[in-house]
Amino acid sequence: MLTSGSQLDETRPATGPLCKIAIVGFGTVGRAVAQLLYARAGQHSLELTHICNRNVERKKAAWVPHQVCWTDSIDEVLKSDVAVVVELIGGLNPAHDLVRRALQSGKSVVTANKQLIARHGTELIELARESQQHLAFGACVAGGVPVLSGLHEGLGGDRLLKLRGILNGTCNYILTRIESGALFADALEEAKQAGFAEADATDDIDGYDARAKLVVLARVGLNAEVIPEKVLCRSIREIGPVDFESAHELGCTIRQVSRAELRDGQLFAAVEPALVPLASPLASVSGGQNLIISTGEYGGETVFAGHGAGGNPTAVAVVSDLLHIVRYRGSGVAEPDRPAATRYEVSGDFEAPHYLRFVVKDSPGIIAALAGVLSRQHINIDAVLQKPGYNKSALPFVITLEACRTSRAEAALAEMRGFPFLVQQPFRMPILR
Repeated sequence: MLTSGSQLDETRPATGPLCKIAIVGFGTVGRAVAQLLYARAGQHSLELTHICNRNVERKKAAWVPHQVCWTDSIDEVLKSDVAVVVELIGGLNPAHDLVRRALQSGKSVVTANKQLIARHGTELIELARESQQHLAFGACVAGGVPVLSGLHEGLGGDRLLKLRGILNGTCNYILTRIESGALFADALEEAKQAGFAEADATDDIDGYDARAKLVVLARVGLNAEVIPEKVLCRSIREIGPVDFESAHELGCTIRQVSRAELRDGQLFAAVEPALVPLASPLASVSGGQNLIISTGEYGGETVFAGHGAGGNPTAVAVVSDLLHIVRYRGSGVAEPDRPAATRYEVSGDFEAPHYLRFVVKDSPGIIAALAGVLSRQHINIDAVLQKPGYNKSALPFVITLEACRTSRAEAALAEMRGFPFLVQQPFRMPILR
């Protein structure tokens, strides 16, 4: 049975039988989940009975009641009488095997594992149905923001057509620092020192983390089944202060934007840096915050925003999923099934205005040469921006294009890359409206 999380609300003290749960993975989020459960003891019917982790001795915490069983054996958890397994180990293996085995053994599962749900969600949702158990994954996207439950339940009466959002706090932090004048390498190091980025931040910077979240959002909000590798993913590594200067002249800023849109029987999806108008809600997102905008056929736009990372916000989503499961189990009513997701052809070929940034060795005829390429691709120039004061041997300037397909803009760039006056390869971003 599919659940996608619900916001934690005040509940009455438990009067029925306790629902026994096990936490597998006692890192930052696992500890925060346990602490939240104990902080709200008496207000729910959840009982933590097992904590499972590798090298479990070094994870033991004095504040956990003595009756809780600490173990490094997943088999011990699965053979126990726990009703719900909370999977917080991350990654695909052994998480995939653990979740499958838990469902098959008659236990419901709560997970915060976005990669697992992005790649195996359809299979695991079906297995949960067959096993008459619950699979809840509200913490997979946007941490403490109840976006999945909002899309699944709150907007269930609408037909959603489009999702856009900022889904990765690391990228958002780095871009905010570059906007203040920092170079990419320095902003990345600051993000690591501040705890926003892992030692290897590749998944964040190159868009793979946000892509997994977008796939989950598309599954829940658009009822679309998507293979992650089919979604266009572009890095923020090439963005510098000069790009923000030009973006500001255009009344925009730059964010890593994830978007998915159903149109003409096809799913368009991409994760990439983009110019967004300063008046857009996307422009105001700072630090580790996340924001998602859904567009419905009947209800129009709905915005979900809040803290998308960290132990406590994610723990709120996990405990909310647990309470959701308890409510259904206690009522004896099965959750309604969702229709099977539709497998769409996925394209990143959006139509939008585009920003092209060039760095050249100044010489006569550069604009004419570039304009000739654009003309051959039937692309109209909107504006040319050039700020004074730069060295003529590495002169940056920007050309903005009228709305055209991404494929046409990329074809033009491919031809331009052979020009001898280029000091750096040209860089493209869509301009969202």
